[in-house]
Amino acid sequence: VNAYSIEVDIFLVRGELLVAHTMKETKKRKTLSSLYINPIIQLFEKYNGAISPDSTYKTALLIDIKTNGKDVLQELVRFFEPLRRYFDRSVNPLAVQLIISGDRGPITEWKDYPSYIFFDARPFEEYDSEAMGKIAMVSDNYYKYLSRTNAGDVAKLTQVVKKAHEWNKPVRFWGSPDTEVAWKLLNACGADIINTDLPAACRAFFK
Repeated sequence: VNAYSIEVDIFLVRGELLVAHTMKETKKRKTLSSLYINPIIQLFEKYNGAISPDSTYKTALLIDIKTNGKDVLQELVRFFEPLRRYFDRSVNPLAVQLIISGDRGPITEWKDYPSYIFFDARPFEEYDSEAMGKIAMVSDNYYKYLSRTNAGDVAKLTQVVKKAHEWNKPVRFWGSPDTEVAWKLLNACGADIINTDLPAACRAFFK
């Protein structure tokens, strides 16, 4: 069991990519570079072109754009273009895959972004073949299907998983409880990725 991705919430504030869950929490020193990109680059330098001692391990950086998706996407392309050896698998097969979530801009424009920029799909959206080629994963809100006591229609979770797998994409449900009960349920429904703030505990649970 490995970490499929690392997730970061970002805002574009006065030309700078800042890390925060809400606009009120943005602080100039909490930049995407300092908190995420520089540490990732340091790992690649440490492990000679890989992100970990395991030279077969690959992961992704899931970038959740909170607002102004189109403008932020343009800034992300400018930001990552010089860093393709770390974030473009056509340059380095072990590179970190970039996946855009949140405010992802118009679906019809996904095809216009560089080949190393991928997107987080929704099971209720429709995609043509070009957009489908830019999808890395499928996500939806856990609480659309289940309540906070896990009461709800588990079969609907399974249907979402089935649809994602028909698209040949991995699937996750965001906002799920960070508990062993929820992890077990999601695994039983076929979810490929489990959102967690407790990666060590989650990994140990599935060992």
